[in-house]
Amino acid sequence: MTLHHIYIQFITSNSCYIQFDVNVIRVTSSSLLLGVGSNCNNIGGTAFNGVVEELKKLTTRVAHVLPVSDDGGSTAEIVRVLGGPAVGDIRSRCLRLSDQSTSEARAVRILLGHRLPLDSPRAKSEWYEIVEGSHELWQGVSKPYRETIRAFLAYFQDQILRRSDESFCFSNGSIGNFFFAGARIFFQSLDAAIFLFSRVSDIPAESFVLPVISTNERLTLGCELWDGTVIRGQNEISHPTHGSMQPIDKDASSAPALPSRIKRVFYMSSEGSNLLHEVFPTVNPTVLEQLRSVDCIVFGMGSLFTSICPSLVLLGVGEAISLRSCPKVLLLNGTHDRETSGFSASCFVTAITDALNRTYGDHHNCLTNPPNKYINTLLVPKNGLIPVDIESLGSQGIFNVVTVDSIHDPKVGVLFDPKSLIQALSNLLTDEWA
Repeated sequence: MTLHHIYIQFITSNSCYIQFDVNVIRVTSSSLLLGVGSNCNNIGGTAFNGVVEELKKLTTRVAHVLPVSDDGGSTAEIVRVLGGPAVGDIRSRCLRLSDQSTSEARAVRILLGHRLPLDSPRAKSEWYEIVEGSHELWQGVSKPYRETIRAFLAYFQDQILRRSDESFCFSNGSIGNFFFAGARIFFQSLDAAIFLFSRVSDIPAESFVLPVISTNERLTLGCELWDGTVIRGQNEISHPTHGSMQPIDKDASSAPALPSRIKRVFYMSSEGSNLLHEVFPTVNPTVLEQLRSVDCIVFGMGSLFTSICPSLVLLGVGEAISLRSCPKVLLLNGTHDRETSGFSASCFVTAITDALNRTYGDHHNCLTNPPNKYINTLLVPKNGLIPVDIESLGSQGIFNVVTVDSIHDPKVGVLFDPKSLIQALSNLLTDEWA
């Protein structure tokens, strides 16, 4: 096998400890990254961001599957005023995959990655400079790019002004999110907005950024705890902010502990507050197509229940993954967070298995597959704080546990070393296709 003949698909999320995106080696299929984490420097698509840069040196043939239920930061403000799905994780991933080979490409990336000041009056003033084209961020951006991007920023502004009953807060707003939202509303299509953003940011044509649910509607994530408590909203589950627009502190000790462990996550109506308001959105058909043909499936590190599991509980995902005989890899977190306090490695496996089996959902749609139908390899960061209980993993049918070199980040703790992680994935694929 040659390296350019493999394709990997990852299921990821936007809030991981390590920034990691998955690209693939091209073969007859692609790899899927399922799940999104939120424990990195950025939430919403940042789980693999740091690793993405390293992965691009290996391959760009990767499908990135991301949730659209994030309701924190500037994404929350967009959804509050304009409705629609959350685009922050997708925007973050697209930017990490974007071209940086020319000065203009870097200028476009800086522009779309820019955040406005926290101070609301200053943020609003800077926003007007940007949308009017007078801000210094436009330096280095040619007229065709400038006019294309400005058109959708202006359309976003127009949509805000039309909501005269709502006052939009620009504090800490993401220009990329505003552009993305403007495009989505203009086309009335999330897929079309992703296509436009991918072209503007010059993402490799063989890389796919896929929302796990292709919708133009707002989605709300809920969770049920083992004590019967129901929590509404991704942010309230993982990093409660109480409405603050401040950047989210993802330090595990910064949020109060949950009163009980999480039993399951599910989708609920936008106005719902309990289990009676559960809804069942349809998985993006393109995600299922990719899952049926990829050479490797990777569950990315990140917030387990709010970044990974939202992509797994949808009808059809468990069925598609269980039927595959390819490598199915779980990247274990390096530290605990609010959602996984006290978890061992086998607890992560159990949670993913329950999500894919829909164990605690509608009993008519439950599966009974064992854990090794979904995960057959575990990559563990060296010196990580999650206990690796080998015997319990063995009882789950998982025997291939690989330790990968790690680094320590003072803010988030133990992370995979990006180069070592990509090398471990490369070795796994090489062994599989030898």
